[in-house]
Amino acid sequence: MPPITQGQIVAFGGGGFAMEPDNPLLDDYILSLTGKDRPRVCLIPTASGDNAAWVDRFYELFTEDRCEPSHLALFSRSVDDLYAFLSEQDVIYASGGNTVNLLAVWRAQGLAEVLPRVLAQGTIACGVSAGALCWFERGITDSYGPGLNPLENGLGFLSGSFCPHYDSDPRRPFHYPEYVRKTGVAGTAVEDGVALHYVDGQLRHVVSSRPAARAWRMTPEGERVRVELVQPEYLGANS
Repeated sequence: MPPITQGQIVAFGGGGFAMEPDNPLLDDYILSLTGKDRPRVCLIPTASGDNAAWVDRFYELFTEDRCEPSHLALFSRSVDDLYAFLSEQDVIYASGGNTVNLLAVWRAQGLAEVLPRVLAQGTIACGVSAGALCWFERGITDSYGPGLNPLENGLGFLSGSFCPHYDSDPRRPFHYPEYVRKTGVAGTAVEDGVALHYVDGQLRHVVSSRPAARAWRMTPEGERVRVELVQPEYLGANS
């Protein structure tokens, strides 16, 4: 599938309500993109196995004074028409967890086919960790076991590869540049607290909930990889 050409996707390397419950900057950024006082926000916790703790924390922090929260469970599915349900949302928020399982379930349940239409009509997609990697063509993941392995079958809504948790997992600064070199596919590594904001498939903004957090653009050049620092905009600068 070619990269999606319409819609907004915001990919968190780490952070958001599950990792930073006392730091709402990234989640507030997502809500602000809707331009609404109480946007409709739907958590899709598939990557966590529809874990109750994820869902409970979501409702605890996405309170009704901030938005109209809901969630979509797929392991015990109660929604018949996925397109009708999701097209009513302003934001869909994919949880962290296991990227491989997320992709398998979304494809088996038909969600992967529905999402391009939902995004094209204006619903904003975001996600953290597995819920961020899934939108790209490829990357590296620990979803197959304790080690890091290639993931080659992402949704492909965003071109290239992606690596979350670049600062909190000490293995990634070695494995990800090597992955970029071997595949010959450029990508971006992001530290926890950093989010990449894409509009119509193009990177428009890089923002952060942490003042020192960074992102890195990696481009293969033969047997070498060119690494460029991408300095995010700290969202707390004017708060």
